[in-house]
Amino acid sequence: MDAWVVARPGPIGSGPLERVRLPVPRPGPDEVLVKVEACAVCRTDLHLAEGDLPPRRQRTVPGHEAVGRVVSAPPGTFPAGARVGVAWLRSTCGACRYCRRGLENLCPHSTYTGWDADGGYAGYLTAPAAYVYPLPAGPPAARLAPLLCAGIIGYRALLRADLPEGGRLGIYGFGASAHLTAQVALAQGATVHVLTRSPAARRLALDLGAASAGDARDAPPEPLDAAILFAPVGDLVPVALAALDRGGVLAVAGIHLSDIPVLDYDRHLFQERTLRSVTANTRADGRAYLAAATAHPPRVSTVAYPADAADRALADLAADRINGVAVLHMS
Repeated sequence: MDAWVVARPGPIGSGPLERVRLPVPRPGPDEVLVKVEACAVCRTDLHLAEGDLPPRRQRTVPGHEAVGRVVSAPPGTFPAGARVGVAWLRSTCGACRYCRRGLENLCPHSTYTGWDADGGYAGYLTAPAAYVYPLPAGPPAARLAPLLCAGIIGYRALLRADLPEGGRLGIYGFGASAHLTAQVALAQGATVHVLTRSPAARRLALDLGAASAGDARDAPPEPLDAAILFAPVGDLVPVALAALDRGGVLAVAGIHLSDIPVLDYDRHLFQERTLRSVTANTRADGRAYLAAATAHPPRVSTVAYPADAADRALADLAADRINGVAVLHMS
């Protein structure tokens, strides 16, 4: 099968990805073999390719927003031909104190698709059946793929932000995850203010129903009850904290963030402002978000790339040339 591997982690312009031929993987006894139809391109893939996220194995196939059809599966799980999704969280131990408390996203023994095991930038992939999501057969695979990380992690970030009913939400950065999360918040009755450097992203935000859209370092037109930082830019943490009203919460949604400047206690944290990280997601988060997205399909802004253009998709992502979500069409 054709696949992409992270051969030489480094700046995207140095060509860290390499297109290769690999054998079709053989699933283990608890695993599903999936023929990949589409795989969305996540900023985490870019961090892995560029070395911001240290590789956990050599020549890993990236990609953790894969939609495809079941080729084979353990008895009693998925029938052959079923439409499924393979997401970031690949496995947890199920026995540690975090797993027992329903916080499997914090499991110290957790593994991840496209980091610990080969992902969806390939014709086929395998995944433990217990971590694979059933998906509806009707919608195009390219529209479903972004839901598996951009949608799910945005849903988790919104939960972590503790947005009150009818509250004022600030969203910093407006790419794949942000444009889906904004739609969830708007459906819940929130007022959404988007702060991002991309003029095209600002136009998309307003088109989706945001009350305002300004530059990433602008002050929103009103104090915020909650905010989510999707841009991996630590310099924006004090900017977003300063925009919070009393008792407001800032959730940082990325797996990688550049250094945060020194914070001023009175300006950024006093009056019970809170700074939180977002670490992966639980399967319960995934099921809840996908059920909501199936019942009320979000508008998904995608940019299509052929299977042989994963390097170009990551380069466009790095250069902020993608308005929405890049999706590789694998078959």
